[in-house]
Amino acid sequence: MGLAARIAGSTLFLALPYALAGGALAQSRYNLQPPVTEVAGQIYDLHTLMLIICLVIFVGVFGVMFWAVFRHRKSRGAVAANFHENTSVEIAWTVVPVLILLGMAWPATKTVIAMKDTSDPDITIKATGYQWKWGYDYLQGEGEGIRFVSNMSTPREQIEGAAPKGEAYLLEVDNPMVVPVGKKVRILTTAADVIHSWWLPAFGVKQDAIPGFIRDTWFRADQEGVYRGNCAELCGRDHGFMPIEVHVVSAEAYSAWVSERQAASAAGAADDTREFALAELVERGAKVYATHCAACHQANGQGLPPAFPALDGSPVVKGDTAAQIAVVLEGRPGTAMAAFGNLLSDADIAAAITYTRNSWSNSSGEAVQPTDIAAARGG
Repeated sequence: MGLAARIAGSTLFLALPYALAGGALAQSRYNLQPPVTEVAGQIYDLHTLMLIICLVIFVGVFGVMFWAVFRHRKSRGAVAANFHENTSVEIAWTVVPVLILLGMAWPATKTVIAMKDTSDPDITIKATGYQWKWGYDYLQGEGEGIRFVSNMSTPREQIEGAAPKGEAYLLEVDNPMVVPVGKKVRILTTAADVIHSWWLPAFGVKQDAIPGFIRDTWFRADQEGVYRGNCAELCGRDHGFMPIEVHVVSAEAYSAWVSERQAASAAGAADDTREFALAELVERGAKVYATHCAACHQANGQGLPPAFPALDGSPVVKGDTAAQIAVVLEGRPGTAMAAFGNLLSDADIAAAITYTRNSWSNSSGEAVQPTDIAAARGG
């Protein structure tokens, strides 16, 4: 009973109206999203089967009850039977429910086993949850070595109601995960701060990401397309701004994407060793700040005290450069300030720090270079 109930509960959870965009929204408003993996198809069938079984039981039980109330009502002269035990009835109401539960548990068990079979993947990707973004590391397969951070890309104007909402409102990202169609993809989930959950309804995947632990799940998408999900754990202030976007593409398109990402990584490595002009760093830092910092510290640098302190006029920003670099690299334990040392390149961190030290009322005129960040890392 417990196993069947868990499967029924999980499939019902996937059916919650989560305002998912595009054609899937219209098809899944009152049901699950159309499945694009074998496991998601099994979950969809289980969901339907459980609902049918529950409907039949509901109609049968209440039908007999209302028939008995109507047929044997007092106004028709019915006299209540007087008996204590009936062995046949007791056997029947014990055996029949057991058979029903076994019939529900058998397919549910097969689906749960299939969901946990992460053996022999073609591609392995680590998904790390951060407040409030996802980091992806391609650990096995053609894209091995690719690493990037995926942030929500819905414009602030739409979020604040100053512009019409787009089709993929709150479910679009700047760097989507890309995988080839028809390949088994193993997802390793973990988190850097609090518990998150990697949830993609069309794939039938929902796996918690827990700090200090590695958990895994898998999928094999049978159709090319763009599929969207979200963090399904209440992970803090911007929980609703932590989407997941996966592009399933052909093998050829995937190889081209891998080549592009590897070329971008090589260019990024070159940036980490060059020296920038102050204006270049400020321009680049504005983009990095808008993507990674503005949600907490606000675009105007005023923050949301006391949880998110202002950077405009901050003693940290206006003080010793090394101290600010240490805060950005390592974060501040016990606060919402995350460590960006494993998230951003040396060039991006240098640009962001330079931007904060030369924006709003801050005007230090200092340029923090990528080599300064490398030195602070001990490299």
